[in-house]
Amino acid sequence: MLCDPSGQDLVNSFALVAYIPDPLRKFLDDLRRELVPGCVPAAHVTILPPRPLSGTPRDAIETIHTRIRHFSPFAVETGEVVVFPVSDVVYLSIKGGRQQLLQMHPALNVGPLTYQEPFPYHPHITLAQNLTHEQSVELAEVARRRWSVYTYPRVFPVESLAFVQNTVRNLWVDLAHFQLDPAPSMRR
Repeated sequence: MLCDPSGQDLVNSFALVAYIPDPLRKFLDDLRRELVPGCVPAAHVTILPPRPLSGTPRDAIETIHTRIRHFSPFAVETGEVVVFPVSDVVYLSIKGGRQQLLQMHPALNVGPLTYQEPFPYHPHITLAQNLTHEQSVELAEVARRRWSVYTYPRVFPVESLAFVQNTVRNLWVDLAHFQLDPAPSMRR
């Protein structure tokens, strides 16, 4: 375990995410707090789900920096509220931008970031997790009702990514930010 300057106890669990901007972010954060009281949300789409590193954070940041050059900004369109059948995670599906996310995942799951995830990568926005099946059914219905009355745009730009690290209190800390290049390198 490491300790960062802010006094957080860091653990070997890292992820790469795209934060969602307002007004959708505020709605999703409020919804997540309603569904999971005590949650400290930061609405995002995960590109690399939580994983240990096989190298240093600096190595991982350099790998992301090198490989992210091949991707341009894109739009993500949200879909419907769904529940993963095995894990009972309640989530918001991704309609538009799904292909770009599916391309990014294997391109960045390399070097010190390589990790065999327990489930196939499935782009989504988590709304509630660590639930029983009964809880997931109930909370999915609440989320569907709230989502049905959301009146702002359901599309958002992905223009940057954040490399984050978890703490023993399950609070994620941003380590680095990466801008997507409007004219990405054609080298692969």
